[in-house]
Amino acid sequence: MEVINTIGRRKTSVARLYLQAGKGEITVNAKELKEYFPTEVLQTIVRQPLATSGTEGNYDLKINVDGGGVAGQAEAIRLAISRALCEIDPEHRPALKKEGFLTRDPRMVERKKYGRRKARRKFQFSKR
Repeated sequence: MEVINTIGRRKTSVARLYLQAGKGEITVNAKELKEYFPTEVLQTIVRQPLATSGTEGNYDLKINVDGGGVAGQAEAIRLAISRALCEIDPEHRPALKKEGFLTRDPRMVERKKYGRRKARRKFQFSKR
């Protein structure tokens, strides 16, 4: 099996994934998954597509992720893994789509507007 390359995005995070047959090792930015994402919640987010498709331990994942925070990075990785699993076997698609793992979350931070403190927050009004 050749290496499958996919990309996943969330907010300002971009995850590039290289998936190949193996023993189930997951490396993120040359670190082990547990080292890069210390909390159990983020590790679960990354592993969700593999658990849903029942392919845990079948593939080695090498991931390069950049930008954003840890939660955005974890969700970008989840999208990349889901896309790669669909590329390998189209039968995984219905289960992953039902869970919402194939949808790119379009929500981004709203830009700050001039004449305001934040995107929507106005300056404090003083009557006197």
